[in-house]
Amino acid sequence: MIVPVILSGGTGSRLWPLSREAYPKQFLPLAGEKTLFQNTVTRVRDVAGIAAPLVVCNDEHRFMVAEQLRTLDVNPAAVILEPMGRNTAPAIAVAALQAMAAGEDPILLILPADHVITDGEGFQRAVERATPHAEDGRLITFGIVPRAPETGYGYIKAGEPLGGGQLYVVERFVEKPEAATARTYIDSGRYYWNSGMFMFRASRLLEELECFAPRMLATCRKALAEAKRDLDFLRLDRAAFEDCPSDSLDYAVMEKTTSAVVLALDVNWNDVGSWSALWEVGDRDSNSNVLKGDVLVEDTRNTYVYAGERLVATVGLDNIVVVETADAVLVARKDRVQEVKAIVNRLKANGREEARLHRKVYRPWGSYECIAMEERFQAKRIIVKPGATLSLQMHHHRAEHWVVVKGTARITCGDEVSMLTENQSTYIPLGTRHRLENPGKIPLELIEVQSGSYLGEDDIVRFEDKYGRQDAPGQ
Repeated sequence: MIVPVILSGGTGSRLWPLSREAYPKQFLPLAGEKTLFQNTVTRVRDVAGIAAPLVVCNDEHRFMVAEQLRTLDVNPAAVILEPMGRNTAPAIAVAALQAMAAGEDPILLILPADHVITDGEGFQRAVERATPHAEDGRLITFGIVPRAPETGYGYIKAGEPLGGGQLYVVERFVEKPEAATARTYIDSGRYYWNSGMFMFRASRLLEELECFAPRMLATCRKALAEAKRDLDFLRLDRAAFEDCPSDSLDYAVMEKTTSAVVLALDVNWNDVGSWSALWEVGDRDSNSNVLKGDVLVEDTRNTYVYAGERLVATVGLDNIVVVETADAVLVARKDRVQEVKAIVNRLKANGREEARLHRKVYRPWGSYECIAMEERFQAKRIIVKPGATLSLQMHHHRAEHWVVVKGTARITCGDEVSMLTENQSTYIPLGTRHRLENPGKIPLELIEVQSGSYLGEDDIVRFEDKYGRQDAPGQ
């Protein structure tokens, strides 16, 4: 049995302003109709002996994971929630422990959720080729056949061949090199890009962790043993996991074990780590432009343009990235897009929400979008999914006016419950307990006008919530 372990804890800051902390790149449809996360899940569906996936994700992203799995009609083996990021080794360790909890010892296929692989059948064949070696106790890492002397990836040096099928003993792992060094790696034919994908028996990984990272394994055991069920999620114990050392699987195990092997993989892989990477995998026009949305170009070449909310026009550009969203515009040279992370760090340092949130914010019940904001009022467009319910809540600093523009709303305001339909409105006084529900069969849309001395999303006191939210800000 092969259990796919989908690692979905990244934030994708180099793809800002489209990717944000609260809605990172793996949950966006950047390379097709499905999201990167969904493509990762479906990529292994037809592998022989495949079981239900096990997902490890950030606590804040749990409802996005659940919704995107639901639309694929996939019932996961578990969705494990990390209270904070601790790199890949602890996440994989917890997954291995959970996979063995039922008394079995499956093979784990470790897959980051944000990769693009266009040759899905080739990837499936590679997994099937690696399976018997994983069964024999090898720890397999998938090395990507390099297309160029890339300085943004780590490398794996292949040693002696291990039978047929492009499988080699790992001689060593190498950090991201300088350009000249990367060129020597490519010329040698013995180096592969480090993909961060792995395959091994759960018990073998735990044995190696016991040998090379015993404290990490002990804290992961404790975090899982003291985990709590929360709806369909498994929430790791915060105190135990916070005490866990933060390390990648490469550092914790793969660079130290004598059982590491690398399988050469040539499947048109891309980790979509920057806007230039999206240009590489996109459909280009006759001038090598990748154009998304409402875009007009004149005398423009080798350029990536993303228009999210309005018309974007370019004249005389070459090797440029332009990304437009509702609240931010990025313009960068294509060869410097790795530095976008510096912009995100500056936004965080200045306490600006553009680093974390889009103007449209998704919640388990639907979404809200700020459409106007001044010092003492703001207006939002709220969409509530059929059958969904916001928490029973109150605010200390604001009152709210609601106007229904589509659908039917059931509204609790104090001790009164009423039904509103299109063009009807209500008023929620400051300090009053209230709840909004959609009892209908179509999405409920309303305009909310807030007024008061403080309009932050953390001015919410929850009394009841069907989604189990307690401390996180937002409706």
